[in-house]
Amino acid sequence: MQNYNFKSKSEEDTKNFAKKFASQLKNNEIIVLSGDLGSGKTKFTEGILSYFGLENEISSPTFTIVNEYKKENINIFHFDVYRLEDSSEFYEIGGEEYFEKGICIIEWGEIIQDLIPRNHIKINFSRDSENPNYRILNIQQIIL
Repeated sequence: MQNYNFKSKSEEDTKNFAKKFASQLKNNEIIVLSGDLGSGKTKFTEGILSYFGLENEISSPTFTIVNEYKKENINIFHFDVYRLEDSSEFYEIGGEEYFEKGICIIEWGEIIQDLIPRNHIKINFSRDSENPNYRILNIQQIIL
């Protein structure tokens, strides 16, 4: 497991960092985003999508569970599982079938942790204790 911390001082910082992060992504990569409401998870996703030229298409999947984006040879699936009770609901909609179809970005992924493949990237978003407008992104590459 590898760890990396990034301190974001603005939404723009978060998006720019996510663009750089996206340049390293491979197909079928799974990214689990965790953190309080308003901590930057969706802004991070916007940054990833902008790297792939999809910044004008983003919308929050809060009510649809998943938004699908396609660009040439890449599929990106943006999940927001906040409204799910547990992983059984994700399983019932066939959510785990997406894991091998493209890059999966999962907000509130801890809700479905038992279904997430062992190898994934987990990013925890938290507010900086010294400046509540700053965010700390703790990135873990989990390889089991």
